[in-house]
Amino acid sequence: MGVENLDASSYNSSLSRSHHANFTAPGHINPMMQFSKRLASKGLHVTIVIFSSKVTKHTRRLGSVEVVTVDFVSYEGKLSSDDYSKQFRAAVTRKLPELVAELNNSSGHPISCLLYDSHLPWLLDTARQLGLAGASLFTQSCAVDNVYYNVHEMQLKIPPEELLVTVSRLPALSPLEITDLPSFVQGMDSESEYSFLLNHVVGQFSNFREADWIFVNTFSTLEEEAVNWLASQRSIKPIGPLIPSFYLDRQLEDDKEESESKKLPSNFVEESSEKGLIVTWSPQLEVLAHESVGCFMTHCGWNSTLEALSLGVPMVAMPHWTDQPTNAKCIADVWHVGVRVKENEKGIVTKEEVEGCIREVMEGERGNEMRRNSDKWMKLAKTAVDEGGSSDKNITEFAAQLARKFHETKDSKV
Repeated sequence: MGVENLDASSYNSSLSRSHHANFTAPGHINPMMQFSKRLASKGLHVTIVIFSSKVTKHTRRLGSVEVVTVDFVSYEGKLSSDDYSKQFRAAVTRKLPELVAELNNSSGHPISCLLYDSHLPWLLDTARQLGLAGASLFTQSCAVDNVYYNVHEMQLKIPPEELLVTVSRLPALSPLEITDLPSFVQGMDSESEYSFLLNHVVGQFSNFREADWIFVNTFSTLEEEAVNWLASQRSIKPIGPLIPSFYLDRQLEDDKEESESKKLPSNFVEESSEKGLIVTWSPQLEVLAHESVGCFMTHCGWNSTLEALSLGVPMVAMPHWTDQPTNAKCIADVWHVGVRVKENEKGIVTKEEVEGCIREVMEGERGNEMRRNSDKWMKLAKTAVDEGGSSDKNITEFAAQLARKFHETKDSKV
């Protein structure tokens, strides 16, 4: 079963003979959904559970995955991030056991494992209380995970004491300037909102060694040194890139996009036509997969970065905050599949800078080199998730372990 917080008023989770749990943004929801689909393709029964303040309880299917929406009552008024987090945690820890019991009684497929987003580490306690195994899904790059882990272990101080953070401070990573670090690590007022967010991302590692499984949305060949170093601290399993199978290995049928229109209530468009206009989003994966796309200007979120790598599209990196600066560093200087824009003395990226970066990617020998590198990573991404690839093996092994656990539990009750 998995849990996901969709926005400030909703929370999503997915169940198999495991239970998955996730965090508050599409960057966390989408990988959990793709992981759920791949687990379902291995023979597990998977349910996505959504806690939402906007709808009443109902059940539907999204491809091979069942989706259950549960009402989540939030208090009126503006809440700080800390207050909302506490409210959300209290609601989930109260309702989740009830939901697990209901699904166990009605589905015929008892839940044996809670798979949660790493940003909700407290769900491991819930898993233990319910007698379930616990597994955590890290949805950011392994390089970023290494940074946060070293902050948690007090090997990297905030703010960093050096202008250049060297390998001795961050094992397995290239030397990083402070501006290459995740924004929460670069240094900020201890009373600011950033302080809460820093504690939140570092808190992913509060019970890192206690979870039964740790999964990371990356693939081994992409971040080999970072993966190997983190794996030296405890066993971890790369299972990415977690993007729809249609754009990679095509092992899963009917797995091209999560259609947003399917999430709307019936007759919603007709009934709201006089009150507003509903328009569809441009599907990013479909755009990136088009042969006419020469480069991708991106904020360097991890999902977008993996999508571009998986589809062989060079990038112009324009990071803003959180993990994006570190991803941009890797795009430009580690994987050599793009360039990073530079701010002027006023902290502004000018139109001339953007134009120059696009030309650098699109034209000349350096642009050709980026396209060759992009093609290389695309092939390696597909190899990782294809049948028998490194990520596919890790998912298959996990599914097999859950199946054995289910049969052992069932046999013990006979």
